[in-house]
Amino acid sequence: MAERETDRSVSQTVRAQLALRDLVLSGRLRPGERISELQAVEITGVSRTPVRMALVRLEEEGLLEAIPSGGFMVKAFSERDILDSIELRGTLEGLGARFAAERGVSSRDLEPLKECLHEIEGLVRQDPISVEAFSSYVALNARFHALLTELSRSPPLIRQIDRASALPFASPSAFVMAQSALPEARQILLIAQDHHRVVVDAIENREGARAEAVMREHARLAARNLRLALRNRTHLDLLPALALITSG
Repeated sequence: MAERETDRSVSQTVRAQLALRDLVLSGRLRPGERISELQAVEITGVSRTPVRMALVRLEEEGLLEAIPSGGFMVKAFSERDILDSIELRGTLEGLGARFAAERGVSSRDLEPLKECLHEIEGLVRQDPISVEAFSSYVALNARFHALLTELSRSPPLIRQIDRASALPFASPSAFVMAQSALPEARQILLIAQDHHRVVVDAIENREGARAEAVMREHARLAARNLRLALRNRTHLDLLPALALITSG
């Protein structure tokens, strides 16, 4: 009975966390806006204890900031903060790719990554690339990065990559939808897909240094997407969370 209650509390916490995160990243909660536990209870329909835990988790993610007088406030992020987070993710993913290459990956274990690569190839070869294709790319790109991370066979590193990817705007696909409105959109996807191909080849040929360098460069492409998105805010409907980011 106690175990069931614990599971229910965890489930409610996750539900509240996802609902509140969506409010922030959709732009419905603005930078500097305050949110109390009672407001969060009303918004999510979840009781106070799970809501309190959800708010603390969002503070740990960096989306909220605790206020000394009580409650939380939606944070704004500097461009520098996000670039640092992306660089951190790239460094860790590079290490994961090097581990995979140097430790060796069987053909069978590499097959899901190659299948994902093939599916992405079908999307990026479209000209022009539709918004629907960009949406599909987001899911496939996230899968590619997750599969690549698993090939490191390093649980401590996998945990750190997951934590780094959870930092605001640091995930591999954070700016893909905003990128879809840019004139350079297809070119950027083609470069990203070339990185994907090269890292798979490097792992298959057990070239650790090459695999690591490619993934670090791949993260810098995400940094380029950020800069382009921030300088072209005319399509905020595609990524309302850009309103949380300040230049500098």
